[in-house]
Amino acid sequence: MLVREVVEKLGLSVFSGEDKLDCEITGGCISDILSDVMAQAKKGHLWVTNQTHENVLAVTFFKGLAGVVLPNGLYLDDNAAQKAKQKQILVLQTDRTAFEIVGELYKLGVGRKKC
Repeated sequence: MLVREVVEKLGLSVFSGEDKLDCEITGGCISDILSDVMAQAKKGHLWVTNQTHENVLAVTFFKGLAGVVLPNGLYLDDNAAQKAKQKQILVLQTDRTAFEIVGELYKLGVGRKKC
C-alpha cells in the first residue's frame, strides 16, 4: 500500500516529506523506544511514535523507513521540525491515539502477512 493511500484513508496530515507519498509501505512498527525500532523495524515500515525529537528522524533515515506517524496531536520539536523539512523525511500527524491509528493501519492490511 502506498503512503498516499494511507494518508487519504485515515485523514492524516502531512508535515514533511511530501515527495515520499508514492512510496510503498511494507509493514509497521509502534514503539517509543528508539533501540527497539532500530532492532525491529524494516525498510519501508511506517513507524507510530509519541517521540518528537531529532533522533526519531535519524532512526527513520538510517533504517529506510517509509515515515513516522505522530499521534495524539503531537508535533515535532522546533529543531526536529526544521530538520524534517530540510531532509524531506516523511512525518505524518493525527489527533487520533496511537492505538486507533495502529488498528486502522492493520485493518487496511499494513503489516499483515500474506498467505
